[in-house]
Amino acid sequence: MDKLTKFINKQNSILAVLLILLITAVIFTKGYVQQYTSDFIDHSIYSTVLNENRKIFVRLPKNYDKNKHYPLIIKSDGNFNLARWHDSISALSEQGIIEESIVVAIPNLYFRNTRNRDLVPPYARQDVQITARPKNENAPEIFGKADLFLAFIENEVIPFIEQKYPVNQNRILSGFSAGGSFVLYTIVTKPELFTGYFAFSPAAWYDDSVVVREFTCGLAKADKQPLFLYLSLGGAENQIIAGSFKGLLSAIESHAPNNFHSVHSYSENAGHSENPYISVPKALQAYYEFRKSKL
Repeated sequence: MDKLTKFINKQNSILAVLLILLITAVIFTKGYVQQYTSDFIDHSIYSTVLNENRKIFVRLPKNYDKNKHYPLIIKSDGNFNLARWHDSISALSEQGIIEESIVVAIPNLYFRNTRNRDLVPPYARQDVQITARPKNENAPEIFGKADLFLAFIENEVIPFIEQKYPVNQNRILSGFSAGGSFVLYTIVTKPELFTGYFAFSPAAWYDDSVVVREFTCGLAKADKQPLFLYLSLGGAENQIIAGSFKGLLSAIESHAPNNFHSVHSYSENAGHSENPYISVPKALQAYYEFRKSKL
């Protein structure tokens, strides 16, 4: 009887382990499909800048014509709201409000978390904190690597897209939260790389709002060509992100050059993750109103 009991217990243990492995595999596969594949065209690029393989998702216009050149939209948030972008662009372009566009969405690596590494500016800690960074915490590895990610986009993603798809110089960079801080970093570091910048609920609060301070100091660099920035915040977002958002608006009012045009909006009752969904069509319409005024 003891041997039979031991055998049954052993079999039950094996079955339990197999069940756990099966559930883990299902969860892993579901997460991979949701986060690291898209409903559009998936490409893989080996980045010499980042020293790793990266995926990009490419959304083409509904009636794509390879003989026509399209605006290019790069979003740093992968699949997040990608369907919303598709639906908004399709609807607004059919109404003649905006131009049909090619969208390139860049997901985070699936097997390890690279979001903060890629999107946090190099003057803020990857392990993001509200309080100011102590002066003795200055090891290079603690800072964000947005400079490398920007180089990846400029020197590898955009040339790759230009080689495969017909795009023009009408370019938008969009990001949410940490992606919003990347947008702010880009607009004062490489302002000429894009003509439109969208920052939804930007995480400008890092290290006692260092992103706001660097953005304020860098605005003077954005004076070589007409630029557009759309900022938005959810009405239900916390006071910390709301405070840094007000700091950004103050910086624009006081330091923006004459050719720098900005629009901001508040999404009533919207939380952090809801605001971008509301903001996408608003930002697109505002950007094309800006472009029409400059033609």
